Amino acid sequence: MKMMRMINLVRGSVMKIHGLSRASRCLAAEGGVRGLSSSSGPRVCIVGGGPAGFYTAQQLLKARQDAAVDVYERLPVPFGLVRFGVAPDHPEVKNVINTFTQTAQHERCSFHGNVNVGKDVTIDELRQAYHAVVLSYGAEGNRSMGISGEDLPGVFSAKDFVGWYNGLPSNKELRPDLSCETAVILGQGNVALDVARILLAPVEMLKETDITQNALEALAGSKVRRVLIVGRRGPLQIACTIKELREMVNLPNTRADMLPADFEGIAEALKDLPRPRKRLTELMMKAAKEGGDDKAEKCWGFRFFRSPVEVIAGADGKRATGIRLALNKLEGSGESARAEVTGQLEDVDCGLIISSIGYKSIPIDPAVPFDPRRAIVPNEMGRVQDTAGLYCSGWVKRGPTGVIATTMNDSFDTARVLIQDMEAGKLDLSVNKPGAQAITALLQTRGVRTVLFSHWEKINAEEEKRGKFLGKPREKLLDVDEMLKIAWS
Repeated sequence: MKMMRMINLVRGSVMKIHGLSRASRCLAAEGGVRGLSSSSGPRVCIVGGGPAGFYTAQQLLKARQDAAVDVYERLPVPFGLVRFGVAPDHPEVKNVINTFTQTAQHERCSFHGNVNVGKDVTIDELRQAYHAVVLSYGAEGNRSMGISGEDLPGVFSAKDFVGWYNGLPSNKELRPDLSCETAVILGQGNVALDVARILLAPVEMLKETDITQNALEALAGSKVRRVLIVGRRGPLQIACTIKELREMVNLPNTRADMLPADFEGIAEALKDLPRPRKRLTELMMKAAKEGGDDKAEKCWGFRFFRSPVEVIAGADGKRATGIRLALNKLEGSGESARAEVTGQLEDVDCGLIISSIGYKSIPIDPAVPFDPRRAIVPNEMGRVQDTAGLYCSGWVKRGPTGVIATTMNDSFDTARVLIQDMEAGKLDLSVNKPGAQAITALLQTRGVRTVLFSHWEKINAEEEKRGKFLGKPREKLLDVDEMLKIAWS
């Protein structure tokens, strides 16, 4: 009730007898007319401007011709993991940005960047201003290995390492020491293989991508020649897909370095495998058997049946110089097989350790239920537990799994559930909600200025301009203050 009075006060503060106040007229002039429109249809707020957010918005706009959707994003730039997570040498995956752009430019959709929901504005405040709020803010936390030494210099999460070469502002100061010969990556999913590929790829291959220039320069001087990709289970449980494995196999000037013992009994199991798993395993076995070009200067390899137990520090105790692994055996078979320690240990010398054991969502606001064990917002088909009018989609709904297409389907499902609730009368659409008009004015009183999609287009143009000078698709801006300066110029 207190919040509703506040919003009403804010609404009153920006309205004059003869129309919108100067502040609101300025907002409209900056391109915020759609966000400030007075639609009488349902107003939906989406928290998070990544794939989950935009796919949810797309489906809502398609299904309800009277719905208005506002997307709030913490950074001044949209697209989330498509911009900051997809590997720079996978431009075809980033083409989905074209679809997201069409959604953002839809007459009933508005993008509001530079808004830190949970800090600049609360979830309860958003719920007062909208008929429904959808949480689509992804997973910006790291899963901890829970082992001694994981905080030593030389140890990085894959999320931060990927953020470094992909231009995530919070990782711009990351300065990985690439002067060692061997790097160890813990985890065997697609992100782990992306990192391995970037570490070993010829710089000439990366020069024409949108990798950041500082990362490119660091990789050009890298001494890393060997990358081991470690997993706690076996070849039949590996989490990567065949596309990423094939890219490793075909990487120029590299050869595969596997342990034959890791593949004992695998050939006999092939006939019973589902086709995708069978093809993946056959390619892995071929790589293990043939190895590759003996003259190759670099090598990579999977190490199966191993779990990290300790990061080993150098004599001065100041940085990582190796990792201690526990050797495992499998109990059970197939996808459900469990890794059990054998009591044997193995030390691997390495100067760079990258933990790729998964991202995790973090709580956004005390008013939102959160399951700390599963690191998700507890929900049923996207309806947040015990909280009417609050929904979730993407990784915060199901955990950080799957590819972009998985998130698309998941987000479409949440949008359909929300539409069903509207049509079933579970959401009170008879009450007009102020939406972005109230929230933008509220943010103004707190000194927060939003970045609209038209502002993002200025940042985009500047990045493309800088990239053209370097022979790249774009050179990403790394500093938020610089982004804002260009956006509002």
